[in-house]
Amino acid sequence: MSFTMPTLKLTHHAALTAINAAIDKALEIGWNVDIVVVDDGGNTVACVRMDGANLLSMFTATTKAQSAASHRRPTTEIDAEMAPSLASASGGRLTNMAGGLPIVVDGICIGGIGIGSAPDAEDVAIARAGLAAIGADERMPG
Repeated sequence: MSFTMPTLKLTHHAALTAINAAIDKALEIGWNVDIVVVDDGGNTVACVRMDGANLLSMFTATTKAQSAASHRRPTTEIDAEMAPSLASASGGRLTNMAGGLPIVVDGICIGGIGIGSAPDAEDVAIARAGLAAIGADERMPG
């Protein structure tokens, strides 16, 4: 039996690259948003509040990123019936609001990205731009 396993880690360079690509996409489609990138433990690696983004959306962007990393799936795929219980059990740190995507590299979830302040479809498009910039997927294999 092995007591260790190899893993991949999200770097600050990758987080900043994802954020810069997300900013570019947000500007392209006309939204000022909050962007948060977390590692596989839900710890913030990098974040930005674009000029004019909603103040409280930094919190929602964080919960979206943590939820996506924790559940290893887009936040919209977290069962709506479970959402109130998850939010309560996590002190409000988990959500099924659109705009959170896991960061999956080589089949391993290494973190999450969350976007807040734009409508749902735009939040997701901005998050996807961040993933594309670092060659990450938004889904676990299989």
